Amino acid sequence: MPFARELHRHGDRLALVGPDGTTLTYAELSRRVAATAERLGPVRRLVLLAAGNDIEPLVVYLAALSAGHPVLLTAAGDDARIASLTATYDPDVVATGHDGTWRLAERRPGTRHDLHPDLALLLSTSGSTGSPKLVRLSVENVQANAAAIAAYLDIRDTDRALASLPVHYCYGLSVVNSNLLRGAALLLTSESVVAEGFWELARTWRATSLHGVPYTFDLLAASGFDGGALPSLRYVTQAGGRLEPGRVRAVAELGRRHGWRLFVMYGQTEATARMAYLPPELARSHPDCVGIPIPGGAFDLRGGADEGELIYRGPNVMLGYAESPADLALGRTIHELATGDLARRTPDGLYQVVGRTSRFVKIFGLRIDLGQVERLLAEHGHAAACAGDDTGLALAVTGDAATARELVCARLGLPPDRVAVRQVRELPRLASGKIDYQRVQRPAAGVRDVFGALFGLTDVDDDATFVALGGDSLTYVRASAELGRVLGHLPPDWPSLTVRELERLTPRGSGRVRRLEAVVVLRALAITLVVGTHIGAFRVMGGAHLLLVLAGWSFAWFGLAAGTPGDAGARILRGAARIAVPSVLWLLLRLVTTNDVGWANVLLVSNYTPGPMARGYWFIEVLVQLLLVFGLLFCVPAVRRLEREHPFGVALAVLGAGLTLNLALDGLGQPFDHAMSAHGALWFFALGWLAHRAATRPQRWLVAALALLLVPGYFGDQLRDAIVVGGLLLLLTVRHLPVPAALVRPLAAVAGASLAIYLTHYALYPELAGHLPPAVVVGVCLAAGVAVQALAGRSVRAARTLL
Repeated sequence: MPFARELHRHGDRLALVGPDGTTLTYAELSRRVAATAERLGPVRRLVLLAAGNDIEPLVVYLAALSAGHPVLLTAAGDDARIASLTATYDPDVVATGHDGTWRLAERRPGTRHDLHPDLALLLSTSGSTGSPKLVRLSVENVQANAAAIAAYLDIRDTDRALASLPVHYCYGLSVVNSNLLRGAALLLTSESVVAEGFWELARTWRATSLHGVPYTFDLLAASGFDGGALPSLRYVTQAGGRLEPGRVRAVAELGRRHGWRLFVMYGQTEATARMAYLPPELARSHPDCVGIPIPGGAFDLRGGADEGELIYRGPNVMLGYAESPADLALGRTIHELATGDLARRTPDGLYQVVGRTSRFVKIFGLRIDLGQVERLLAEHGHAAACAGDDTGLALAVTGDAATARELVCARLGLPPDRVAVRQVRELPRLASGKIDYQRVQRPAAGVRDVFGALFGLTDVDDDATFVALGGDSLTYVRASAELGRVLGHLPPDWPSLTVRELERLTPRGSGRVRRLEAVVVLRALAITLVVGTHIGAFRVMGGAHLLLVLAGWSFAWFGLAAGTPGDAGARILRGAARIAVPSVLWLLLRLVTTNDVGWANVLLVSNYTPGPMARGYWFIEVLVQLLLVFGLLFCVPAVRRLEREHPFGVALAVLGAGLTLNLALDGLGQPFDHAMSAHGALWFFALGWLAHRAATRPQRWLVAALALLLVPGYFGDQLRDAIVVGGLLLLLTVRHLPVPAALVRPLAAVAGASLAIYLTHYALYPELAGHLPPAVVVGVCLAAGVAVQALAGRSVRAARTLL
């Protein structure tokens, strides 16, 4: 292998940095490789290498390649896999590490194998499913692919690559090969990208490249990666499965802002590693494409001129497969690679993968045969149907679901959240008697129905989320209840989960008691207190101010949802419009039909206008005024960036500003109660905002302490104080509340219609109060508001259909 034999050419340049901080120059690495090659001897032997991301395994790997010994590469620490491969292929040498000790075990002096002269490397093609099938790669395969990758990535001898992907995996190994070919340094680590140690290594050694599979970018997004934390970064690569187009575009945009490039790549172990890459300048405009063939490679489409099975040709196409030691003597048995992927060629000459011709998925870079998963479960007594995509598996089993999940996770090495299992009486089948894999893949088809009805959509994309579709505090209530009915439970972050991810959640039985989100219960309680107190059914003040706290919580969750800086202001202003427009229309109707509503009410400014007029709409006025102010403020990118970088600190500052305004302007002649003005009520809104941004236990304790310090005594009504403080503390400590199943829909309906109830009850209860008991009037007002909300929703959906 030329690049392994020519390490000395790079002299005293840095070659490797180990996980423990040990460094080797190329000259030092070359000497250690030569010494290990001498130990392996002059006779070509089969070397099984259980490799981790450390210096010693790489020394053995390079030594074997440089001396012409074929390497069978597998994962370190997987004793069962090592034993299976040893039993099947009978290697001459086994190199393993355990507890920091490295062992090179020679099982015989020479070899008992007939090894083809071109054979250099054996890699697994079936992940951890237990299959002994291996990919046979030649010297030319490895050298050519490394050279092609180094060429299109423009790898330089000054580069320092973060080698965090497993080196026994073809993508991780390609990072090693291509960088060593060009004399670049490798920063070896097994740390996750969310670990501080990973970034400490990157900063200390000024890493220039970062490499990840789709899950890597999920972790980066969840950790708040903004692309600017590593000034030395030159480029980022992604492979190992399809990255969602929206994520591709977002990562590419981060790179554009911070001066690094994103390479989306496509490949298979059978092609040594890479077959195609998307030029970085096209990532934002064509995020759904795999790009163009790598240098020296070519694509054809079998079955059509512009669409068909993707066929690859190039010097990196494998020699063939091996399933027994006898196959190691074979030369080339294939000359082109049928990828099994359906693709189309765009008018721009780019290739786009649109499906698969066989039942394989690639999760975390592991190519998994769904049929083999079914056979695995059958061997253990489970009748099962397995579906899936590149984000996870979906299983229907007739046996115990928990046992099946444990077995699949253990054998495939997948985390439990990537394996959704349903226990069924019988496997779902089509009329033909064949397994209905669509029903296996989408056990909770109602998720799309909920989103479609909520947002007036006839087709809901797999990657749609509640937040991305424009969900707000009012639609959230209905969505929460309806999804809870479909799935039986909801994770705390469900508004940010895609439809595909929600559909993979295992539904739980409903029973007589269901769990409803605390914010939904509190909203229903608050609006009921407002209506009941106004009617005189009881006198429990504080409902409107609790609604303000809940509005602040929802503002932080939905108004400030993840997005680009320019999106936040527009999203907040749209939220203000969704409240202001129906309110203005209703008040305009009241203006022309009654004499208690004035133009100041219609314009939503009566809380700052003297004179006789209806004062009960203050809550809506305050909410719209605050949203308009914050909407305009967050149109400034610097403000949005500041909030993203310091979410708790900004919310705390807003609370401080609200308290300052409250104290400074108190008693300056407002036309009515100071607590019902925007500047007087801002701090309640800010308390809810701050509560949502409290991500740690100390932060939650601080918010609770502030609520207990600031609210009691403010109203001069202990019960009113308790309503506001109790609601806030509940938000901080409890995400879901047990609710009788029969009450879930009524509570959700009331909470979701809180705006309509607030607006309409003023028109209803004066007409009914003298004729019906107060409790009945409360019920009628709540029901009327729910009916108005439903009618308005249907009208909006009908209008969308017409448009």
